[in-house]
Amino acid sequence: MTDAESRHDRLTRHPTPGPRNSLQSWTDARSPLVVARNYAAIVAARVSPSLRLKNWLLRRIGVTVGDGVSWGLESTPDVFWPDLVTVEDHAIVGYDATLLCHEFLQDEYRTGEVVVGERAMIGAGAVVLPGVRIGAGAQVAANSLVADDVPPGATVAGVPAEIVSRSGVGDDATKEENESDESKERESGDDSQS
Repeated sequence: MTDAESRHDRLTRHPTPGPRNSLQSWTDARSPLVVARNYAAIVAARVSPSLRLKNWLLRRIGVTVGDGVSWGLESTPDVFWPDLVTVEDHAIVGYDATLLCHEFLQDEYRTGEVVVGERAMIGAGAVVLPGVRIGAGAQVAANSLVADDVPPGATVAGVPAEIVSRSGVGDDATKEENESDESKERESGDDSQS
């Protein structure tokens, strides 16, 4: 993951010429039978209390699911392109979180892989947009909209999600950033006492 590359750079664009919006032509994008099969598997996985069954069902429709992955109740991988979802070992996808791998727009639809890194955690109700990569050990706060990549070990929150903290483990840039912030706070405190 490089600073210069954004999720938009990783999206595949599919033009849908004509007067209708791209969602009107969804049956040209994916077979209705495939989407119906995916939907049935996802609905069963969403309500199943068994993590083993959830992982088994989602693997059957193409989701790449690592060892020890935990899906909360009502969590939802993309119904059109579940094969573009990768959730690495021991990650958690929280209650009612959604991993989207498509965007239907007016003149095109876009698809992009979503990758949730090892031991990452996505909070309840969060939405992850197509093309986003969530780094190992990262955390996404509940009800956040993740429109950009999340660095390993970072915690993001909000709409759109922004970095609120970093683990700092082995991250010299973060350490320097934190030291600089602390220095500014001390200077600011000194000024107010004069």
